[in-house]
Amino acid sequence: MNKNEQLDLNLLGDYLTNLGKPTLVKMIALYEQQVALYLQNIEQAIADESQSLWQEHCHKMKGAAGSVGLTQVHLLLVTLEKSTESFATKAAELDKLKSLNKKATAEFQQWLSK
Repeated sequence: MNKNEQLDLNLLGDYLTNLGKPTLVKMIALYEQQVALYLQNIEQAIADESQSLWQEHCHKMKGAAGSVGLTQVHLLLVTLEKSTESFATKAAELDKLKSLNKKATAEFQQWLSK
């Protein structure tokens, strides 16, 4: 897998073969619902300046992104989860994460529609 790719196509191909397209549709829908909550919680961790909550919610989102094959989102969260940067820097990183997540989920949807 090329680490510059948005999606883990090997994983998604296996899911498609073994689980079928309807299950993948449900998976990405659930991911999008959960990620909205994770992002809210990450924002709250910044507002509260809570390193432990930052790590907890980044960790949860990292697992979710990895499980649906969003490679770049997962890799960014690997770094963010351990970040000890200032909360102002974390707020900027959160904006980057939101943008990357939006791009990755759109690419997933496009891949799924083929």
